[in-house]
Amino acid sequence: MRKFLSSRQIARTLSVSAIALSAVLASGPDAKAEEDVHFLLDWIPSGEMAAYYAGWQKGFWKDEGINIKISRGYGSGDTVSKVAAGAADFGIAGISAIYAARARAKAPVKTISALYAHSPHSLFVLKSSGINGFKDLAGKKIGITPGNSHKLHFPEVARRTGLDENAVTWVNSDASAMAALLIAKHIDAAPFYSIHHYYQNKAAKKHGEEIVVLPFVKAGFAIYSASIMTTEKMINERPETAKKFLKGLQRSLKWAKDNKQEACKLHVKKVPEVALDDCMGSLKAMLGFVFSDHTSQTGMGRFDPERLKFTYGVTAKSQKLDAKADPMNAVDTRFLPKG
Repeated sequence: MRKFLSSRQIARTLSVSAIALSAVLASGPDAKAEEDVHFLLDWIPSGEMAAYYAGWQKGFWKDEGINIKISRGYGSGDTVSKVAAGAADFGIAGISAIYAARARAKAPVKTISALYAHSPHSLFVLKSSGINGFKDLAGKKIGITPGNSHKLHFPEVARRTGLDENAVTWVNSDASAMAALLIAKHIDAAPFYSIHHYYQNKAAKKHGEEIVVLPFVKAGFAIYSASIMTTEKMINERPETAKKFLKGLQRSLKWAKDNKQEACKLHVKKVPEVALDDCMGSLKAMLGFVFSDHTSQTGMGRFDPERLKFTYGVTAKSQKLDAKADPMNAVDTRFLPKG
């Protein structure tokens, strides 16, 4: 005998069918899939990078519809070259390296956000070397990676401190080997951001040495340095991607600021060769450059016109670029989150 459904059963069946159909449509070809985005750092993934690795694992970019991939860098110059060539979508690079690449190689890249409001550029030397200031570097060997922004600024630092820039010898080295070369005394000075001091000095102490920091800011360098950059193609063709990426980035940085230890635990989970205390030391120092009094005045990721002008002036002078060029030609901050 044929069994008929009641009106209530029919309604329930139709409701379940509607839900199932919605699920099928949501997973179909018209569904909005996550967008793959490659984020290239400017250095090895030491503790200063914890905010990004933590944000990756917390899903802050995923919430914006981005499937993020983060890779280590080999210096600002290398990051600029790779992003310009399309090997990555976004990168961290010193803004001076971006200016130089645009002027010399016509690299189609721009910075879309300030990262460090103050420059942490410095040289690390061993206390046992007797080098107490920049003038003591005459006749010494300094390690460097190709295109590194430290070398871009060094001529002006030398001029301001009375050092003949030609009196030093530059030694090309791999970024990951730089500290070991310094501690082993194969080079006399190594270019590092001052935020790397904690864990590098910890390594030096194991060998009976101590690292002394020579900050570039002591030579009058209150300039912008690390920034977030991308290609003009990304800016023109995928502006929404740039907006989503920066939103995830800022969320990662703000969360790490309030959750340093958890951020470092997540970082160590991704990069187990980094010790937790090293991460904490580096992350705390790094965040001091991101969240500063200057940042409070300008807004997170934004540039102060006068400091940007000075930054370009220093870069143009040391690298013999067009001093009359507009610093804003390499900057586009339209995609930063409001507020």
